[in-house]
Amino acid sequence: MATLAIVDDDAVTRETLNAYLSEEGFDVLQAGSAEDLKALLETRRIDLLLLDIRLPRQDGLTLTRELRAASDIGIILVSSRGDKLDRIIGLEMGADDYIAKPFEPREVLARVRNLLRRLDAPAQGREDRRRSFEGWTLYIDRMQLVDPTGAAVRLTGAEFELLSTFVSNAGRVLSRDYLLTVTTRRKTEASDRTIDSLVRRLRQVVEADPKAPRLIITVHGSGYLFAGDVAQG
Repeated sequence: MATLAIVDDDAVTRETLNAYLSEEGFDVLQAGSAEDLKALLETRRIDLLLLDIRLPRQDGLTLTRELRAASDIGIILVSSRGDKLDRIIGLEMGADDYIAKPFEPREVLARVRNLLRRLDAPAQGREDRRRSFEGWTLYIDRMQLVDPTGAAVRLTGAEFELLSTFVSNAGRVLSRDYLLTVTTRRKTEASDRTIDSLVRRLRQVVEADPKAPRLIITVHGSGYLFAGDVAQG
């Protein structure tokens, strides 16, 4: 049974989600602030957060960056419909997904289940489509990246989608507009900056020297090119 934490300063939102998700079999915890969440994390193992962006004192964006630097915990940001820029920044900081208020509990449940399946995929050990490059292996169906030593590497959903697009189109120059279209469902809210930020993060993962990249190459005025030799399996 997965453990979820609802982090929101609105008690009605917390109780509504708690009632619905508990009935669906989840162990649900509640926190009204970043401080409350940190106290929970000291004593409980939490698999996934439903994290409101607008929190008192320490906001959800700052908390996302802090958590992602130290943890692989699943993070779904919750924001109002007017917080488009904040949601983009949150995804760039490492959140896995977002959902806008007001929301339907069934949509929240679907997003929670989808993210938990992806986070659990490395442990399932199943074979699936894969692409290999420079000692790295990308498992397409289980959404997993394995480094040259055989260790699984954590990627957010957006990072995985972008890397998968690169390795599936190795040797082709891909424009930022194309990358936005194929790697994200957030076309109306994402921007060139989103892609550039994701590229920087991927370089930190797969490049020996991110400041002198050999795999993900910038083609000025055009976009990006994946220059590695890719083998399919």
